[in-house]
Amino acid sequence: MGPDLSDAKKPDLAAALSAASAAQKPARILVVDDEPPVRTMIAAALESQGFHVELAGGVAEAFAALELSTFNMVLTDIVMQDASGIALLDRIHALQPNLPVVMVTAVHDIGVAIDAMRRGAYDYLLKPFDRDQLLETVERALHHRRTLEQTESYHQSLEEVVRARTDMLRHAMEDLEHSYDVTLEALGDALDLKDSETEGHSKRVTAYAIALARAMGIPPDEVKIIARGAFLHDVGKMAIPDEILRKPGALTPEEREIMREHCSRGYQMLRKIPFLVGAAEIVFCHQEHFDGTGYPNGLRGREIPIGARIFAVADALDAITSDRPYRAARDFDYAREEILRCSGSQFDPAVVEVFLKIPNELWQELRAEISGQNRRYSAFEMAKASNPLQQP
Repeated sequence: MGPDLSDAKKPDLAAALSAASAAQKPARILVVDDEPPVRTMIAAALESQGFHVELAGGVAEAFAALELSTFNMVLTDIVMQDASGIALLDRIHALQPNLPVVMVTAVHDIGVAIDAMRRGAYDYLLKPFDRDQLLETVERALHHRRTLEQTESYHQSLEEVVRARTDMLRHAMEDLEHSYDVTLEALGDALDLKDSETEGHSKRVTAYAIALARAMGIPPDEVKIIARGAFLHDVGKMAIPDEILRKPGALTPEEREIMREHCSRGYQMLRKIPFLVGAAEIVFCHQEHFDGTGYPNGLRGREIPIGARIFAVADALDAITSDRPYRAARDFDYAREEILRCSGSQFDPAVVEVFLKIPNELWQELRAEISGQNRRYSAFEMAKASNPLQQP
């Protein structure tokens, strides 16, 4: 028996549907039924409310229509000659899970209804149904579709806002980090003016430490910490009296003790600055020796932060290859021999092993780049760059 569509529509329902249709583009509804009179009467009821209706005489025609057009909902019979409407439901649910499907059948079996709902059907209509029942079900299904679309649109907009704000925050953090590093560079320049004997030393040892840390596979974020610790390793000398810091001759035992305070002085300067906490540890430990004979705490082996162990090799490399008042600079081959000789005593053997695999040409190029008048990279820019100067 076909649906009863002869009853007059209720005024309030008609007004609601008309208002909805006028407010937005008419919904496209696919009606699937192998009985021509049934699908024609359903189409007439829907079209009278302004909906755009397309008809299919079976599952095969419905598949073809879905491939060619976009619909807002599907209303399909379950029992048809060419295939079951359940097969159509399964395909729609797999390809367009937000497309509401209303199942129509004359089979009064609650099990069939439950199965259809479990497979993703939005609702279930039993024949015969009246005009208002049809229109109310269609309106609910379309409202459900609009709600899903609005929710999806909201989530997309929210994701875009989150992405935009994340980008803004990232840029702000990058700008802040750049400002920090510019300040540190200025601090390093001030230290060079105070201790002209080692001018450029902090920048060179920072470049060496970066290259060595990368060769050891240290993560990029930790490389930045090591770079800052290396650059600021002597910042505590700002608190050392000039008569000791610039004394041309040998220091007395008392003066040596005061000079050694620069590790703890530098640590106290930096430890209260949040973004320099890691660097402060390197500053504090940069004179520790792998065998425990260093200062200020006589740390041994892995008790010494890895950044400080890397720094120790980089520092020795620059000290050996730089001019000093008491001797001329030695070449990089000599530096390699000295660092190897002190492996296990002053230096971490694992760091020395990696250091020895890096060719002298890299160290020479880094030294020339840092010392040149037209430097392409500052020490901190090198820490951030992906592979400046072909560093390992």
